[in-house]
Amino acid sequence: MPIVKNRIYWFQLFNKMNKNLKIYGGIALAALFGVLIWALFFRHEHTEGDGHGHDHADEKTEAAHEEGGHEENPMVKEVHLNEAQYKTTGMVLGGFEKKNLSEVINANGYTKLPPQNQAQVSVQLPGTIKSIKVIAGQAVKAGQVLATMQSMAYNNLRLEREKLSQELTASQANLEFLRLEFARQKELTDENVNAKKVFQKVSSDLQAEEAKIKTLQNQISILGQNIEIGGNSQSPTINIVAPISGNITEINVTIGAAAEVGKPLFSIVDNSKMHVDLLVYEKDLFKMRPGQNVRFILTNQDGSEIRGKIFSVGKSFENETKSVAVHADILNERQMLIPGMYVNALVDVGSNSVDALPVDAIIKAEGREFVFVLEEEEKTAEGTEYHFQRIEVKTGTSQLGYVQTTFLQPIETAKNIVVKGAYYLQSHLTKSEGGGGHEH
Repeated sequence: MPIVKNRIYWFQLFNKMNKNLKIYGGIALAALFGVLIWALFFRHEHTEGDGHGHDHADEKTEAAHEEGGHEENPMVKEVHLNEAQYKTTGMVLGGFEKKNLSEVINANGYTKLPPQNQAQVSVQLPGTIKSIKVIAGQAVKAGQVLATMQSMAYNNLRLEREKLSQELTASQANLEFLRLEFARQKELTDENVNAKKVFQKVSSDLQAEEAKIKTLQNQISILGQNIEIGGNSQSPTINIVAPISGNITEINVTIGAAAEVGKPLFSIVDNSKMHVDLLVYEKDLFKMRPGQNVRFILTNQDGSEIRGKIFSVGKSFENETKSVAVHADILNERQMLIPGMYVNALVDVGSNSVDALPVDAIIKAEGREFVFVLEEEEKTAEGTEYHFQRIEVKTGTSQLGYVQTTFLQPIETAKNIVVKGAYYLQSHLTKSEGGGGHEH
């Protein structure tokens, strides 16, 4: 019996140990599996983050130190030019200008001269051109001799004047005789020595002679005026003179050609009183008034801005265009203008000035807009080296070759902006980057 009990005891003990072994073995396996998962997961995180994250930070820090201690905007780039390159480009530096680009009215028009500043020179008597004293484009003064001519009609006037002068002399002599005769006959009539009809006859002759003398004097004066139109009344030739000061624009005659009455021989214009006629449409007409400032550029010229001021607004439509002519004086006195030049204009109807740059100062690259600013002029052994920085900007309204411009980052100075030649700098930068070199 003891043997049987011992066997039962060991059998139960074995079953209990087997059961415990299964429980603890499962726990051990689960723990081992968890350790493996933890090791794999956190090792991956360490490998991707902690193991090399400080290396990237070090690299960024080194790059920042190499570039000056901070990370730079990748859109800001530099271009360096030597002195020869800088001079060759014809670069122009400038700064912002205050422009009213929004509260304005656009208008087109043309330059025009008033009638009193234009002249067509012709002759009052027919003749033949003897000499020409001027050339096309020459400046002349009022009264200056443009040409001379010979004229039979002119000589006939001189002969007629001489004939009338002789008649006047004879009439004046006869008038003296009649005055003496009138006095004598009056005395005889008062004494009843002579018949009254004799006195009346002498009195009538005296009055007729006085009237004749007055008529002759008027005729001689008129002939003298006609003769002196050509200049010296004693000369056998007529001087053709300029009626106004200005420039000769046309010469329609040659030496030996016939000069006909009323046919223009010379054209003269005085451009000092040039003004602009702007064609403003009905919808904008109520905004127009004298005194408003006008800025305009010549359509086919270099785009330089000309200033003006409205002095008159038309009261009727121009032909069938449904536009009204608005007249503006030109304030830039030194501008080289001729009549008929087409212009694009802005009429200031408000006062909202903004910072603006010439459109040539703005370059587009990489889907953005930039300007170049001269940062430094470095003196080297080879000469001066110019350091330019490309800075991103935002543009707005554009009018008459200027565009509203705003920097997207603060800069130290906005005076040395490249307003002409920016495209050369951009192409130089693009070429340098394409070749893999430094942006110099």
